Amino acid sequence: MSGGLLIWMPVLLAAVWAAHWGAEHLAEPLKKLRQQWGFSVAAGGAFVGLGAASPEIGINTTSALRGVGDIGLGALLGSNVVAIPLMVLTAYAATRKKRIEGHNDHAKQRQAHFLEIDRRAVTVQALPYLGIIALFALLTLPAPWRGLQPLDGWLLLLGYLAYVTQALLRGRSDGEEVEWSSKEKRLAAAGVASLAIGAYFTVFSTEKIVGAFGLSKIIGGLFITAPVAALPEIFATWYVARSGQITSGVTSVIGDHAVTMTLAFIPLTIVGMTINDFQLFWVTLSFVALMPALYAAFIWCGRKGFRLWQVLTLPMVYVLYLVLLVVWVQPFGSGG
Repeated sequence: MSGGLLIWMPVLLAAVWAAHWGAEHLAEPLKKLRQQWGFSVAAGGAFVGLGAASPEIGINTTSALRGVGDIGLGALLGSNVVAIPLMVLTAYAATRKKRIEGHNDHAKQRQAHFLEIDRRAVTVQALPYLGIIALFALLTLPAPWRGLQPLDGWLLLLGYLAYVTQALLRGRSDGEEVEWSSKEKRLAAAGVASLAIGAYFTVFSTEKIVGAFGLSKIIGGLFITAPVAALPEIFATWYVARSGQITSGVTSVIGDHAVTMTLAFIPLTIVGMTINDFQLFWVTLSFVALMPALYAAFIWCGRKGFRLWQVLTLPMVYVLYLVLLVVWVQPFGSGG
């Protein structure tokens, strides 16, 4: 077992890095399009989320093609539980330095242990995203149509289009002039190739690792693929928030999640998928919904941002999720 892990853990890390490198070079053109078309920063998170979530789309497509949809299902749900606590905590830590560009009252906020976020992140992104989760729950939880079917894919596509349309049309202004270099175009093409290769080996190496541990594939997606896949986003959030783009650094995770809960699930709806561990599924989906609900409530009630106790509450909720799984759901021995 240990020999296999020594091989496949580095492969997983490299594959996730390759997928996110590809996504990064797709996200840059999307950012330029946001500027060119005059979308607001808060709304642009929904648009840029297409690039940020492209690794998850690739992972789910590969999972569907290889007949191991549980890995993709676990990776997508797991990332949607863990990402909000990680990104908010990362942004808070990144902004504890003495000066932040463009934030004249940063010293006062730093002294008050406060992380300022544009309040529009609640109405433009968080609340519509909760609507997407409600749609996903309606399509997958009721017994008569439990699981994922081709019709669900069309409904999720409509849900995403409604989400991104309302986000992009709010706060739109005059566009900016942007230049497109041939290097950017070549990097975008290389990004597509890197994304496809990285997604394939992310799924393949996860299969090998869960086999070595004797875990179920959905657990491998939840607790191996999802946390590792979040690492590049953590670094990106740190850099963006530290550069002064605090709202962009924190809100892009919601735009990413909106894609993962809609477009990224379409490959699994095409092949059709049953839910093998329903208790694990609905408990996880409950926390998928709880995280953005707390995120929205904290920003709104905290007067445009997060207090320190709110920042720390989010990872504690994730710990509660883990405790519930270990003590009540007990899924870790269900290999296969």
